[in-house]
Amino acid sequence: EIYLPAFKAAVVEAKAHSMMGAYNKFRGEYLCENSYMLNDVLRDEWGFEGIVISDWAAVHTSVNSLNSGLDIEMGTPKPFNEFFLADRLLDSVNAGKISEKEIDVHIKRILQVMHTLKRMGGEDRAKGSINTEAHFKDAYDIAAESVVLLKNEDELLPINAESIKSVAIIGNNAMKKNALGGFGAGVKTKREVTPLEGMQNRLPESVKINYAEGYQERHAPKKESIFGEVTQERVETIDDLDPDSLEEALNAARNSDVAVIFAGSNRDFETEASDRADLELPFGQLELIEKVLEVNPNTIVVMIAGAPFDINRVKEKSSALVWSWFNGSEGGNALADVLLGNINPSGKLPWTMPKDLNDSPAHATNSFPGDETVKYEEGILVGYRWFDTKNVEPTYPFGYGLSYTTFDIKNVQADKSTYSADDTIVISVDLINTGSMDGKEVIQVYSSINDSKVERAVQELKGFAKAMVASGETKTISIEVPVRELAYYNVEKKAWVVEPGSYVLGIGNSSRNISEKISIMVK
Repeated sequence: EIYLPAFKAAVVEAKAHSMMGAYNKFRGEYLCENSYMLNDVLRDEWGFEGIVISDWAAVHTSVNSLNSGLDIEMGTPKPFNEFFLADRLLDSVNAGKISEKEIDVHIKRILQVMHTLKRMGGEDRAKGSINTEAHFKDAYDIAAESVVLLKNEDELLPINAESIKSVAIIGNNAMKKNALGGFGAGVKTKREVTPLEGMQNRLPESVKINYAEGYQERHAPKKESIFGEVTQERVETIDDLDPDSLEEALNAARNSDVAVIFAGSNRDFETEASDRADLELPFGQLELIEKVLEVNPNTIVVMIAGAPFDINRVKEKSSALVWSWFNGSEGGNALADVLLGNINPSGKLPWTMPKDLNDSPAHATNSFPGDETVKYEEGILVGYRWFDTKNVEPTYPFGYGLSYTTFDIKNVQADKSTYSADDTIVISVDLINTGSMDGKEVIQVYSSINDSKVERAVQELKGFAKAMVASGETKTISIEVPVRELAYYNVEKKAWVVEPGSYVLGIGNSSRNISEKISIMVK
């Protein structure tokens, strides 16, 4: 119910040519030697015809991995002949532990993918393009759609560039580039517009920009890391502010009509191979934010990060709070356009912002960090399902995000009252823009069942639609939910089961803001 749907969509709908086996175990077996997942589910059930590669150093056996469906081993700095699918596999063939026929199966898969993608015999392969203006336009559109407005008291946002003479841009993240470098996620992009550059590009020349770094990205000395290690020591930060940098930031804020602080994490702090020790803001950012707010109440806080932080005090003391992300090549321009009102924000949180680390399921169940082995004890109550089912109040809920305008949801209807398992529920909603600015809203549909025979989340997101509605106008939105999306997986029957009975569909704009509910029956 939780993890497989996205992978199934990648295989069945997107026709992916390769899949990667992860580090963890499932039902007691590592994923790279898990025949149930790689053969029964991936190939037999979903019809996958591509190749399976391992994550780096995720292979533990030779014969068992190959028989279980692994095709390619990716490794670490050790010599290639020491890989499990190198000399050890050859020895196993010579010893009769695995047949050459089985080897041929995997070689044919690799060659087939190379041929399909015209890596072999690709003389007629169409020439692609990179870093074109069309690519940058797509990058801009994606970034602009994703920015989340969390708080906007006193309508501090959008910034009216015509009514101010100066703006303070504060924070190391204002100039930080995050796309370059960093293991497999590294990208050598032609350009990456930083938040500071975005504001410089969008503000009129009449507005003076007073930039101050504010906080410095400083780390405690650590042991030399070895490339290829699955886990590394977590990054320790130095959280004491430099007095001179702090004073420079405060002066910039005092002498500006508006201040914008860019805080959060970066590609070095929020990385793979290590876990954060807590949810605290690093590098003394909280102290910086609070002191800047003291000297200039017209301060906007922008968080640039991919994962939650403890921002309870920031939420309490600031008037305007924005959550941006690692938004790529055009991230700075898109963010500036949101802050200045050229774009009306319409992003929604894809996860729950907890008030406390101990509220999260991994910590509430005492399953993390574990004793060198971490078990996923939350079961199906992953993410927002845990918070909603356990009625744990978050700082901000799943699906949350404000706009510079306001919306009403009215006249929610389903096309029928009773459905069979093969039907599709069609929900219609009137979305009314009651504010003064054109904008987009995301209508979300959550399902719950009365008197289920198995443990289920109190509600689950089953559909959503994003729509642009002009100021003062109404648009009717249609959202389709196949009844089979309401199914749960019956372990004993090894089958998906749609429980008959009464279901409630909640329609709103976050998991904690349901505007209307309708009831349906499933036969």
